Amino acid sequence: MNMGALSIRNVRKSFGAVDILKGIDIEIDEGEFLILVGPSGCGKSTLLSMIAGLDQPTSGSIHIGERDVTNQLPKDRDIAMVFQSYALYPNMNVAENISFALEMRKVPKPEREAAVQRVAKMLQIEHLLDRKPAQLSGGQRQRVAMGRALARNPKLFLFDEPLSNLDAKLRVEMRAEIKLLHQRTRTTTVYVTHDQVEAMTLGDRIAVMKDGTVQQFGTPDDIYSRPATRFVAEFIGSPAMNMLQADAVKQGDAVLNVKGQAIALSAAQQQALQQTPANGCVIGLRPECIHLADDGVPGRLTLLEPTGPDTYAFVDTAIGSLVLRTGGRVTQRVGDSVRVAWDARDLHLFDAGSEARIG
Repeated sequence: MNMGALSIRNVRKSFGAVDILKGIDIEIDEGEFLILVGPSGCGKSTLLSMIAGLDQPTSGSIHIGERDVTNQLPKDRDIAMVFQSYALYPNMNVAENISFALEMRKVPKPEREAAVQRVAKMLQIEHLLDRKPAQLSGGQRQRVAMGRALARNPKLFLFDEPLSNLDAKLRVEMRAEIKLLHQRTRTTTVYVTHDQVEAMTLGDRIAVMKDGTVQQFGTPDDIYSRPATRFVAEFIGSPAMNMLQADAVKQGDAVLNVKGQAIALSAAQQQALQQTPANGCVIGLRPECIHLADDGVPGRLTLLEPTGPDTYAFVDTAIGSLVLRTGGRVTQRVGDSVRVAWDARDLHLFDAGSEARIG
């Protein structure tokens, strides 16, 4: 195993009878960028605390490289953490904040100063080294917090929702900075967020969490193109995937019936349904895969939301309310009768009971 690889093996965490983490298994290679994403209360921050050594698992183990660090103190794990709150020392200037952890480790002064200059140049904060945190903007403070972590040159970077306190424009800028930083350093990184856009744009691999379990672990393309569960399908993507309840599946059918409307299936979907018990089926359809057409399911346009490059169109149809995401402007007006269509290959099918992907 590579020295910076991370292995989380059947990690569980319980508080009394309450299970917070329910057997987490994750393996990433050295240099990978792992995203832990999910709604509040799913266990992602608890898992990050276990990796950092701030909390101990009830059972299971955590390895960094070849070392079992499950019971090691944070200072012995060779990690660096960037918090949501920045956690800068207000009485120290930027240079002192960056070098403080090195000073505590008895690193010689010339090496500390070289490390400060190195990370300051990397983060473009050379002109801020003499300022105190109170004199910095939110984005500058976050850069300093990142610089403090970088100066350590650790085996593992841990980010705990570092962009949550920033405004929308600055979040986009800092997201790009973090991605560029990872490309330069190739340090193994674990990043916690509830923002699915951050997850998709930053991660080499993503673990989508819900109720203390990993619903799906894979690349951003895997997660988006082949969501393993209905939860993953609805959580990843904006606007959220449209969901339609189909009637009970009949073996061998080439269509699914939704409120009396026949929804055509691809050959692969028909084959998958033939191997599935004949219970209910939920159809998922991403907004960008639906388009206004001359032929298709009839409906009425109820709302338009122009965002600049895209327009979100809300349509009440015979099979239910659908959201469309279309490039540019829509010529139709609210209240107009329209028809919507899609390619059968863009449908996602989920078992109505287990909510697992079919096929």
